[in-house]
Amino acid sequence: MHRLVVFLVGWLLCQPLVAQEAPLQVAGATTVNVMQAKHLHDHGALFIDVRPAREWGWGHVEGAIHLDLRWHFASLAQVPWPREVPLVIYCDSEVCAQSAVAVEQAVGWGFTRVFYFRGGYFAWQLFDMPSSKGSTNERLALSSPDP
Repeated sequence: MHRLVVFLVGWLLCQPLVAQEAPLQVAGATTVNVMQAKHLHDHGALFIDVRPAREWGWGHVEGAIHLDLRWHFASLAQVPWPREVPLVIYCDSEVCAQSAVAVEQAVGWGFTRVFYFRGGYFAWQLFDMPSSKGSTNERLALSSPDP
């Protein structure tokens, strides 16, 4: 009995350390897979990486902007862009719920073309999609929405 109690206490203490899966969908947004994300990338959608700066520096979607969810993402609410700008928001993978939180906020701020890239940067890398490291010589370009 003592072993069972020790096991259960240990198991309960470790629960916060277990990564929780991100939701499959976010209300008001469209969930996209890596191939759909690549199509959006090819057509000028704005990719937003919400991971911490250290992870951004290790690599990110080519052309993405970095708005760390914890420190900078809220500034998106004040940006005077048209709310129809297509935004693809991502973090690491399906076990990173930060992108879901960011997507929910963007939808709440009135952005109407928000895409939730749930697979995130890990899926992007797995399919060998265009990536960058750091922020040297990167440029930001926005395209107008398709008719």
